[in-house]
Parts: sequence; C-alpha cells; structure tokens
Amino acid sequence: MSLAGFPRWTDAEIVAARPPRNAVDPRRPYAYLVEPERSSAGRVEDVATLFLTNRECPFRCLMCDLWKNTTTETVPVGAIPEQIDYALARLPPAQHIKLYNSGNFFDRQAIPPEDYAAIAERLAPFQTIIVENHPRLCRDDVTRFRHMLDGELEVALGLETVHPEVLAALNKRMTVGDFDRAVEFLLSAGVEVRTFILLKPPGLDESAGAEWALKSVEHAFDVGVRCCSVIPTRAGNGVMEELELDGLFAPPTLSSVEEVFDAALRMASGRGRVFVDLWDIERFSECERCIDVRKERLQRMNLEQMVEPAIACDCVAGRHV
Repeated sequence: MSLAGFPRWTDAEIVAARPPRNAVDPRRPYAYLVEPERSSAGRVEDVATLFLTNRECPFRCLMCDLWKNTTTETVPVGAIPEQIDYALARLPPAQHIKLYNSGNFFDRQAIPPEDYAAIAERLAPFQTIIVENHPRLCRDDVTRFRHMLDGELEVALGLETVHPEVLAALNKRMTVGDFDRAVEFLLSAGVEVRTFILLKPPGLDESAGAEWALKSVEHAFDVGVRCCSVIPTRAGNGVMEELELDGLFAPPTLSSVEEVFDAALRMASGRGRVFVDLWDIERFSECERCIDVRKERLQRMNLEQMVEPAIACDCVAGRHV
C-alpha cells in the first residue's frame, strides 16, 4: 500500500458512509466496568471505566467508530453526574476511574462545564481520574477542573501516529506539533498524560505499520508521556470498510500486535507503561487454536509490564513473534 493518491475524505463524506448510530439514553452511561490495570506506582489496582453518553465529538476522524454511542445534542446539565451515580452504584469499589466520553471531556458541547463541580464531588474517593481529550482542546478548562479534584488528573490524548502524511489523512485536524504543545501544557499544569497509538492505520502495510507504531511510542515518551496504549486499527465505521475494499487498509495481524507490544515494553523500561488494547482481539488472529493462550499472554504482559516468551504454534512458521 502507498499513500500516493490516498483519498482525502471530507467530514460530510465520512458521516455519509456511516451505518446507523445506536440508541442511547442521555441519563445513562452506555457501558461501565471495573478491570485491573498496572498503576504508575507499579501496583495492579482496580480501575472503574465509565463510558459516558454525550454529544458526538466535533472531529470526524477517519478511523473512529466511537460516535455510534453518542447523541446529536448536548446532554442536559445534571445528566453526566447522574450517569456517574448510576454506574458507581452498580460497580465494586476501585482505586482509579476513567471517564471516557467517546470524544473530548473538555468539549463544552459534550460535558457541560456547569457540571464540573458535581462531577468532581463524585470523584472524591478516587486516587486518579483519567479523561480523554483532543490535543487542540487542552485549555484553561483542564486546569479549572483539576483544581476541583481531590485525586490526580490524567488526560488521555490521541497521538495516533507520528507519520505526518498518515496523520493528515486521518482527518484528525492536528499535527504532531499540536500534540507536543498539548503535552507540554498539561505537564506544566500538573496533569499526567497517556496517549493512544494506532497500529497499522490506513495507508501503511504490515511492516510500516509496526515501524511507525514504535516510532510513535518513542516520540510520546520523548515528550514526557508516561503511559501509551497501542490500539490495533479496526474497521467498523463505514469509511474503513471502503478503504479495505480499495486495498488502502487491512487490519494488523495478531503477530504484529505481539511484535509491537514486545518491542514497546522494552522501550518503556524506566520511562513509563505500555498497554495493548485487547478489545475484540480475536478478530486479528490467524489461528483459532492458539488465540486463547496468546490473548492470556498479552493480558499478563499488560499487568506485569514484562515481556514473556512467545507462544509456539505451527500456524505461522512454527512460532508467533
């Protein structure tokens, strides 16, 4: 695959290619769970993750399917605190919390600033509060919210890739420089940063996808990010299927996921943490016989932050790496 002649999709074209969005209730989170995660202190601790229902992100990123569980209008004041109450009443205790809202926590059309104080009050028991945000929306609202919290604030930013042409093609409306400035702003405000890195976004073949994912992880650590999450790029939003049919995108193999995660963990030694996103990881597998043990290996590596020996299987040249 080559970026030569790679189509530049407009917002309208990306929206037109979508399947229907899901029905959601603005006063209920569309999902919530508690799962273990290796903390910055080096302990495996429970993290509550709330997937908040709110207005769709204003950025129409080429690869994004998070809009499927969003509304078309800003939710009423009070709805987000009500969603948090609903989820926390049904979840076991946790030390940390992620408030993921399918977009940007500091987009005023998504999370009403009038709710910041009520949200902060509900987050008082948590040591760490993690929200997601676009690098270009890291402004004074971040520091305003941080000062309301008892716990530490961490903002998750999507770097996606440091490949300049691919990043531009993703329609994310940012540059690597925008990302770097956002990280500098957040760190200077006493806010920790984690970032999302795409493995094999559109326009890259298997080898280049792995190479640029690792370059992106390295760049993130170089500018002060302390936690990177590697996300295998998936289809599922309409545009990605069209790119796949045109030969401009193919999801990474599980072998690439393993290769990149192994290398990224070694790179992270003494610099921070690296996780690999295991949601629906089965779709990337080349072999039904070994997928379960390979997934279990990746899960252990997420928690222990140590590379384990590869799983032997005769499905790929006698061994997966």
